[in-house]
Amino acid sequence: MSKASERAYAEIRGLILSGDAPPGTQLTEAQLADICGVSRTPVREALRRLETELYLIRSDSQRIFVADWNSDDLAEMFTLRAMLEAHAAGRAATRIDGAALDHLRAANDRIAAAAAADTPDVATFLSENRCFHDIVIAAAGSPRLAAMLAAIVEQPVVRRTAARYSRTELARSIHEHGELIQAFATRDADWARAVMTGHIRRAFHAFSAAEPVA
Repeated sequence: MSKASERAYAEIRGLILSGDAPPGTQLTEAQLADICGVSRTPVREALRRLETELYLIRSDSQRIFVADWNSDDLAEMFTLRAMLEAHAAGRAATRIDGAALDHLRAANDRIAAAAAADTPDVATFLSENRCFHDIVIAAAGSPRLAAMLAAIVEQPVVRRTAARYSRTELARSIHEHGELIQAFATRDADWARAVMTGHIRRAFHAFSAAEPVA
């Protein structure tokens, strides 16, 4: 892809992942060209890539919409994420260094502070949660695995889930992060895989309970 296409791709994907273009939103080339500051040709290339990656769908009339997901789609998304992130956690447990462990602890402390606010700071929870998981993925040392995880559309789902978390659910997520840190500190790959699998599966059930889908 050209630099202009890469720029358009990053901008449009960012709109989707931030929730600014929620599922079901119709997107047009003209609108996106204005937003991205490029011509329609790179926007068209970016849209084709995002469609291939399942961020977008095209109707019979060739209109483009941000993808929405049914219960089957969501179950598969969480299943794949659990498998891949558990593998990442197992690899990270045998490769992570002291600096990365410190970064994980700091990220989880910031998550805890966000959850402890009078009104839980969901935006900070989300950004620091993403930071925590990104540190784990980086510590796994597998560009192939990182690319596979990046292709799974999960951030809008995480946002919709976290916004409905009770304080008890927020605390449970923080505790699971702490247990992951313990597993990494002891270099126990089996423990790390088990905790990460449970962490993602609990998130799936929290999402399903909070927002049933067709």
